[in-house]
Amino acid sequence: MSILIKQAKIVDSKSPLNGKVMDVLIEGGKIVEIKKTITANGNERLIQANGLHLSIGWIDMQATCGNPGYEFKEDFDSLIKCAASGGFTGVCLHSNNQPQFQNKAQIEYILNSTKNKVCNVYPIGAITNECKGKEMAEMFDMKQSGALAFSDYKHPIKDAGTLLRAIQYSTNINAFVIAHCNDESISHGGQMNEGEVSTRIGLKGMPALAEELMLERNISILEYTGGKLHIPTISTKGSCELIKKAKAKGLQITCGVAAINLLLDDSELESFDTNVKLNPPLRTKKDVISLRNAVESGVIDVIVSDHQAQDTESKELEFDLADDGALGVQTAFNCSFEALKDKNIETLIDALTHKPREILKLEQNQIEEKQVANLTLFSISESFTFTEKNNYSKSKNSPFFGRTFNSKVIGIINGGKSWFN
Repeated sequence: MSILIKQAKIVDSKSPLNGKVMDVLIEGGKIVEIKKTITANGNERLIQANGLHLSIGWIDMQATCGNPGYEFKEDFDSLIKCAASGGFTGVCLHSNNQPQFQNKAQIEYILNSTKNKVCNVYPIGAITNECKGKEMAEMFDMKQSGALAFSDYKHPIKDAGTLLRAIQYSTNINAFVIAHCNDESISHGGQMNEGEVSTRIGLKGMPALAEELMLERNISILEYTGGKLHIPTISTKGSCELIKKAKAKGLQITCGVAAINLLLDDSELESFDTNVKLNPPLRTKKDVISLRNAVESGVIDVIVSDHQAQDTESKELEFDLADDGALGVQTAFNCSFEALKDKNIETLIDALTHKPREILKLEQNQIEEKQVANLTLFSISESFTFTEKNNYSKSKNSPFFGRTFNSKVIGIINGGKSWFN
């Protein structure tokens, strides 16, 4: 099928076409023509929208799926539909399953189950067996089978020696470690950010110190070992400053932020909505401003969805008993755009395209004639209302149902496959 994209503004900081409004013709999964105007012959699928923009396909560096073990929360097909609807042509899958992704068979299972789909799925292997932070998992075998990196997801590695060895070993096999930062001896039992709001509504808090102290320790280990370290989701002003200082020292450290943390602050918890019970938690307004500034300045490298499906039985409970996590991949762009505004659109798109690919060492797709089409189309003039009807997840743990965003994902094209909302 031929696809003709009409009058799309190209957003690609590495392309000479950046900022230009062009027509793009795609045939057989490849870009065959890019011109100011291309005349349709009637056989193409026309893609048009007010305020239409075009970039290379977005990559989400942190999401989870219930498969295997918790398929009733999310399976591969539902996650891929969510990701495609959210504008992502690729998504990194972390362990939040039973069993965890801790050997080559499980990495191969993910790849075999998701090949030839509209959205590429990139497995992230576990650092330690069962993500318990003790015995190292089969990192070499998983790397050989297709794992791009290693992470124990939201399970922080408490033992400094284990993290030290993981960084050293991953460096030797041309990979890297992703380390969640949360000192559970400090945040233990915390339900939300520790601050004025938690005190007022009577919920036990998770201090910023819990994140920052472990981040500082992990940076010190990286400085000792060398190699590469990625922090998946930072959430505090102090963490932004620690990452900035580490980068200034020349350390190979990168980090991400969850899109929801760029938009919402801890005042959302006053409603006791368990769908905004997260880890890391929503922080203060000052933290949110610092996170936005850190994206704009490049201190924060990537924006992630931190998509975590939870079924009704995990969320419709007393607040302190409910599980953490929210759906995120369908609304990640909308949250980010609303937080950063259109003046920062190029920075925002870089955080979804080039920077994830650089960190993961993926091929940098290009918007050029004769290139395979790996593209995301979106509008910053049309609106999008997220509802239970257009939610493709098996779960419903989103705080955004009924919310209208001032942006809209139009669709994706990934080789010979496409998805349009």
